[in-house]
Amino acid sequence: MRKITSLAPGRTCLFGDHQDYLGLPVIACAIDRNIKLTAEQNDSGKFVLNMIDIDEVRIINIDATFEILEPRDYFASSLRVLRRYGCIPNVGYDITVTGDIPINSGTSSSSALLMAWIRFLVAAFGVDREVTPEFISKVGYESEVLEHGEPGGMMDHFSIGVGNVVYINTKEPFSYNIIRTDLKGLITGVSGVPKETIGLIGEIKGNALMSIGIVKQNFPDFDLNTSEIGDIDRYRNCLPDRLIPFFEAALKNYHYTKEALKEFEKPVLDLKKIGVLMNQHHEVLRDLLKITVPRIDDMINAALRAGAYGAKIVGSGGGGSIVVIADPEKENLVIEAILKAGALEAYAVNVDPGARIIENIQI
Repeated sequence: MRKITSLAPGRTCLFGDHQDYLGLPVIACAIDRNIKLTAEQNDSGKFVLNMIDIDEVRIINIDATFEILEPRDYFASSLRVLRRYGCIPNVGYDITVTGDIPINSGTSSSSALLMAWIRFLVAAFGVDREVTPEFISKVGYESEVLEHGEPGGMMDHFSIGVGNVVYINTKEPFSYNIIRTDLKGLITGVSGVPKETIGLIGEIKGNALMSIGIVKQNFPDFDLNTSEIGDIDRYRNCLPDRLIPFFEAALKNYHYTKEALKEFEKPVLDLKKIGVLMNQHHEVLRDLLKITVPRIDDMINAALRAGAYGAKIVGSGGGGSIVVIADPEKENLVIEAILKAGALEAYAVNVDPGARIIENIQI
């Protein structure tokens, strides 16, 4: 009998929200809040998934092929994807799922669960590919986004699968680069306001792509990937008023992400400079894309008043969480201020090394 334990961290987006589906780069990091999946072999021919935190049990037949997928059923879609890579379940497992990533908060609890599940399946049944963090990340993206036709990008899967602080270049040919293995003074604040992912991403993505399409029709040589922040005024006149903010947001967020990358690549990290860029990025998300809610704004203002260098909303928006960069000496003051501003939770986080198997033994 085998026992396998896999672990996958949550993630926070430092720079590049609402950028990866435009083929623009993202800087994200895995954080040490995680989903843990503990699996013990059984002889029932079934996966019995006991999700303790949400008081739910899911039973899946090991030979289920899921010709038809239910919306957002990532357990099923990943089994379907992994079969194509030669991962064929031949024995059942009793599986316990626990975690300390807040659900529906913008720190990727659902992607972490998916990545822990994929990591377990690959460890249990093998694949016909070399098992690398990149492979695990790719399977996660295929399972969550491509199989379900969802509007998200690759940020969640690569930041969780590869771990550390990672620069993700989402345009073809896709690439990623670990730019740091640590980041001091990192704080997460959870608003308790559930985020609105699928609809919000779909709407903003549609408007952003439409604005870029119109600019390209009028200026065929326009290339988003070589655009500069100064290009906004040059092109805005060809856009209808309602689309200008989406175009402006794309160029500004891209600029702040590139500037942040330059800072991250320096031998000594200047947290104040990262904080300033984070604040500028948040202003775009708040004022142009309008994805914040009052409680998020209150939490961010409180963090900055308490001496944080920078703070921004994380992820798709409409609620969820914030990420904060602070002087490590002032972390407790900043956390206290965020909680007083109405946050459900606020805590310091460390950079995590990514999805992994922590136990694989015969019992």
